Amino acid sequence: MPLNTDIAALHDHLTNRWHEEAMETWRPPADPFASLVARQHLANFELWHTEDAARTPGATDADLARVKRRIDETNQRRNDLAEQLDRFLLDRLATQGLPNPEAELHSESPGLIVDRLSILALKIYHTGEEKTRSDAPAGHAERNHQRLAILLEQRADLAACLERLWEGTLAGSRRFKLYRQLKMYNDPALNPAVYRKAGEVEHA
Repeated sequence: MPLNTDIAALHDHLTNRWHEEAMETWRPPADPFASLVARQHLANFELWHTEDAARTPGATDADLARVKRRIDETNQRRNDLAEQLDRFLLDRLATQGLPNPEAELHSESPGLIVDRLSILALKIYHTGEEKTRSDAPAGHAERNHQRLAILLEQRADLAACLERLWEGTLAGSRRFKLYRQLKMYNDPALNPAVYRKAGEVEHA
């Protein structure tokens, strides 16, 4: 069954690689579950750096508009891939008659936990960078050393929660569902700012 992948280690490996190598050289892992984890992490990686660009001093309104559209598109892909992770796991579980419909429902799905682990991996990487920054002010390294310890502890806790959820689901004592994000802002039929504008143009 899936989830034998060390997700935190995969996130760290990919984060380091994407910061050091040209993205064109990267290919998703052959394993289908690991591939989904990697592609979902890539969406968060791109989102992280796109949001950094939105905070660049001196960015023009046109720059910010382009960045905002890219953020919306990337965030949609991020959420879609988290849902795909859950669908993949639920399809595999179904072959064993799982999850047990009578089991206690977990409030968060594995896909959403993997998304949180992905974001933690990015925070850990960039906090590590700040800890060793040579031009930082006094106290900066120590502050980020403390932050890094907290982030690592939080990730270990979350990874353990994911493992317990999966083990409980396989044992029939826990279950999870696919929780759809149902984002509205990217759907022209659901975003009033889009469909009202389209209606104005139509009747102009």
